[in-house]
Amino acid sequence: MSDIDEDGRDRRQKEPMRGLASLPVFFDLAGRRALLAGGTARAAWKAELLQAAGAQVDVFCAPPGAELSALAESCPSVRLVLRHWRPEDFQGATLAIGDFQTAPEAAAFHAAARLARTPVNLIDRPELCDFQIGTIIDRSPLVIGISTKGASPVFALVLRGWLEALLPQAVKLWAGAAEVWRAKLKTRALSPRRQRRFWEVFVGKALGGHPPEAVDFDTLLAAAESADTHHHGGHESASQGSVALVGAGPGDPELITLKALRVLQAADVVLYDDLVAPQIINMARREAEKIAVGKRGYRPSCKQDDIVAQLVALAQEGKRVVRLKGGDPSIFGRANEEIAALTTAGIPVEIVAGITAASGAAASLKLSLTERERARRIQFITAHAHDGRLPEDIDWSSVCDPRAATAVYMGLRTLEALSQRLLAQGIDPSTPAVLVERATCIDERRVFGTIADLPAKAAAAAPNGPCLVLIGHAFDHAAAVAAKEDDARVRALGS
Repeated sequence: MSDIDEDGRDRRQKEPMRGLASLPVFFDLAGRRALLAGGTARAAWKAELLQAAGAQVDVFCAPPGAELSALAESCPSVRLVLRHWRPEDFQGATLAIGDFQTAPEAAAFHAAARLARTPVNLIDRPELCDFQIGTIIDRSPLVIGISTKGASPVFALVLRGWLEALLPQAVKLWAGAAEVWRAKLKTRALSPRRQRRFWEVFVGKALGGHPPEAVDFDTLLAAAESADTHHHGGHESASQGSVALVGAGPGDPELITLKALRVLQAADVVLYDDLVAPQIINMARREAEKIAVGKRGYRPSCKQDDIVAQLVALAQEGKRVVRLKGGDPSIFGRANEEIAALTTAGIPVEIVAGITAASGAAASLKLSLTERERARRIQFITAHAHDGRLPEDIDWSSVCDPRAATAVYMGLRTLEALSQRLLAQGIDPSTPAVLVERATCIDERRVFGTIADLPAKAAAAAPNGPCLVLIGHAFDHAAAVAAKEDDARVRALGS
């Protein structure tokens, strides 16, 4: 029997969800009656929402405010009843909303609703609410509700603005197409797995900027079938899985890309590095299996060969596998080894680029990695060879070049050796050097110095997180400004 149920969920035992502040529920109000008590502008807004959802809204108020009167004139489904509500008014109501100035009035309305077994909401009185109406993003038939359980409506509004910016208006058209295509899909004898593939291909098109009129149902269905199965003599057999090498960015969860998020939410299995923030790991589909495969220098770690073997084995089981790496998977992430093994095994593989640590650190420090007369190139090097020592094959003259900016990855343990080698090769001892620990994270730390004195300063700071070192005269002014800001922050915390 498949591990996946009809809703695409994994049947295998998972830790049950806990701590959900409230259950998001969407009422179907089309053609149904809603009761509203109150004549205020707030009540008018609730009446507008209810009628927009298709409800017949009976508003009990004496007298109504100007907003309610205007709404009733323009919306036939909003009926004003110019008297106070009565207990019998709850009969036949799908839900009830009230807006009252005094606590006794609100309590009486709440008690009458409970007696009539009608779900009730009292505006700005969360203790008397069976349900809450969150902040709404309307791309009907796609509707997104955001709730803070009444704790911070302003926070919900800010989040709505953020999500509104992420969602193109064409999403509304795709949601409409989904209604039509869902009915078509039900007429096909498709396995639950293939149905899920269909919707994943659908989402890829919808979020990939394609207009819905440019894609038809049969094309999507064919693409889903091609991605999921192939046929031999009329018998369906599971297709090969796939692997995506996904960049999680330098640390800040907000710096993950939209494509990375989409791939994560379609994954069956996620193999993640130690340096990936837990918040990013939790962005994956809840049912996805999550496996830690961290490799940390000078610590017990998963072997690369074992990781590659896992990727191949899981994909051969037909799984969609995400190899989630810190930063960008193509920069010092051993991606070539994984790609080569997967390609040899005939497994489809893709790379989803991420923001690398150097870019994240520069943004956090408000530095430019290039500068027209001072840094004509930026170079990324690693100061950690396979044996843990400083590599011998670095082009030392390029790092000493005063018109180059250098980002050194994995350089904390070999920083002293790197400094001595560069000084011996003739680098200007006053060349600015900045060590950034946990770049872009809330606990980011910076150590400012020169290539001559940074090792001693770094040793005194005793960092224990992932570190990046930026070296070059391009950072002269910006590093000085950042150092002053850090000093001011420390003084403010101490005062």
